[in-house]
Amino acid sequence: MSTLKPSLPPCPAILSDRFNTLRYDPDQDVVILLNRAKYPLQMEYVTCRSVEEVARAVEDMIVQGGPPLAYAAGLALALAEPSEPIYRAAAERLLATRPTADDLHHIIPTALDLALQALTAGDDPKQAILAYVNGEIERGNQVSRACGQHAADLLDDGDRVLTHCIAGAALCYMLWIAKHQGKTIHLIPTETRPYLQGARLTAQSAVEMGIDVTLITDGMPAHLMSQGMVDKFICAADRVTLDGHITNKVGTFQIALAAQYHGIPFYVLGYDGPDPQTESADGIEIEWRDGREVLYLAGQRTAVEGIEALYPAFDITPPHLISGIVTDLGVFPAHLVRQYWKK
Repeated sequence: MSTLKPSLPPCPAILSDRFNTLRYDPDQDVVILLNRAKYPLQMEYVTCRSVEEVARAVEDMIVQGGPPLAYAAGLALALAEPSEPIYRAAAERLLATRPTADDLHHIIPTALDLALQALTAGDDPKQAILAYVNGEIERGNQVSRACGQHAADLLDDGDRVLTHCIAGAALCYMLWIAKHQGKTIHLIPTETRPYLQGARLTAQSAVEMGIDVTLITDGMPAHLMSQGMVDKFICAADRVTLDGHITNKVGTFQIALAAQYHGIPFYVLGYDGPDPQTESADGIEIEWRDGREVLYLAGQRTAVEGIEALYPAFDITPPHLISGIVTDLGVFPAHLVRQYWKK
């Protein structure tokens, strides 16, 4: 395995994401979020002045991705009035926004505990929350870099890498590090209906890094694999279980099935490992979003009137379809990923 040189130039996609996606403004006491539902076609920022406004921003997909939505929710807790009942109610509201991704369900309880401890000790709970969440943002960046390094080492020069939805900072680091290892990588993102994360967010990150991109629709992966046009399938996971199941954007499961059929490696960017509180797939709650979202694309209705639609936002892929789960501590066979915690 190669080592990551300290002289690696800063990744432009990471810099833009870290400094422009979300932040707490102490002068105004607000949380400012980049509207990822419109980026990069429009640069719009949403200013949230209350816990409820951040909660709605998370539910309305203004902030997207497991870690970013957890960071935004964590910062939102700092907007609550400093009292135990209000903090507990705020935490409950924030936890209810997105049930599937595990980052949210670790950051909010910890931030709540720290706020209550500060209240009891007579310290400033707002500062306790902000210090913790900002620390988690920095820790997340270091985890992403290490995960991306291990993933880059799995790539070969000339690889055509299929991805689904937005895999976040680890994917960006993977591509950036591979590029500086002298490898030419071609990224193939699915457009990812109905919010087009692949067409907008993943593609934009790759463009910022000078990575060649070919966009495809969500129904094309199996055919491209059959034509020998895909070398690896790599995506992230909103949750990894201790027994090696992963949940990711709906559509991941069927791509994994096609990859296994065609003998194509499927690696999962697992960041900081499996959720220690989720033993198996039975412990994952799949978020079912309003089916009406499927009837629209970029704000325009694309379906006829008089019909219904379904939208499970995630699906679950079993470990036997996964070639390896990449973490900040290395690559684990999916069925042995619980060993992450022994490291």
